[in-house]
Amino acid sequence: MMLSSVGQSGLTGIQTGMNGLSENAAELASARQMDGSAERDISKPLVDLTQNVLQVEASAKVLSASDEMIGRLINEMA
Repeated sequence: MMLSSVGQSGLTGIQTGMNGLSENAAELASARQMDGSAERDISKPLVDLTQNVLQVEASAKVLSASDEMIGRLINEMA
């Protein structure tokens, strides 16, 4: 069913975003970031963090819309 794959896409997007957030947080909190010996500037993980937050939010909206549509279909068939 098409709605099932849409819901799965939403869940996958949320998981991917959450994994990215975890990586960003670890990089920001690393000792190398604190002493200035990090491989990349602190602004890059902050930008990535913002992108991952937006991905999670967008994926949650996809999942919510899919859930709402399934609810409407069930109500129509009942």
